[in-house]
Amino acid sequence: MESLISTLAIWALPVLLAITLHEAAHGYVARHFGDPTADLAGRITLNPLKHIDPVGTVLVPAGILALTSLVGAGGMLFGWAKPVPVDFGRLRKPKSDMFWVAAAGPFVNLLMAIAWAALFKLAVTLPYTDYTVPMMKMADAGMHINGILMLLNLLPIPPLDGGRIAVSLLPNRLAWQYARLEPFGFPILLVLLFTGVLGSILGPLLAMFRFVLALFFGH
Repeated sequence: MESLISTLAIWALPVLLAITLHEAAHGYVARHFGDPTADLAGRITLNPLKHIDPVGTVLVPAGILALTSLVGAGGMLFGWAKPVPVDFGRLRKPKSDMFWVAAAGPFVNLLMAIAWAALFKLAVTLPYTDYTVPMMKMADAGMHINGILMLLNLLPIPPLDGGRIAVSLLPNRLAWQYARLEPFGFPILLVLLFTGVLGSILGPLLAMFRFVLALFFGH
């Protein structure tokens, strides 16, 4: 039980920041390009309570961590927040601006992964204290969850960010046809998850991403 509480304490802040700032970034960039929908809904905020999905932000990540901590088994840690409402029709240039709105979330996860990597380096460099190991573990968790969310959301499956990025880049006719896959995106993702295909795709990509971070910061 003590191990579970310790694991949840280490992962809580990185998971919460990774998921909520991802969503807030979508709303901020959408407002910048002319769509105030998220702003009017109060979703351009750092208040995590505005973004938390009880299942995706709390139960799913906590359940995976509990399995990992208690029985040494569990799937790849991931989660989600309440999607930020975006009316793409209100963007000044809907198709091209969609690229920036969709890319904002993964880009923020990249920035957070870099920030956590810098914190890990700082913890290693400073004189050892009682806070050194917890700081290193939290920084490691931050790199992991932000790497996962960045890579997962860049998969070209609508309605993931990668799917919307693909729609913004495709010629109009192909973009329209590709966008019609959006209602099937979540079921496709679930099939990939439970068949292990998702893990086999994201696992090597995450390992490469972590290697690049370690190389850059000299971990």
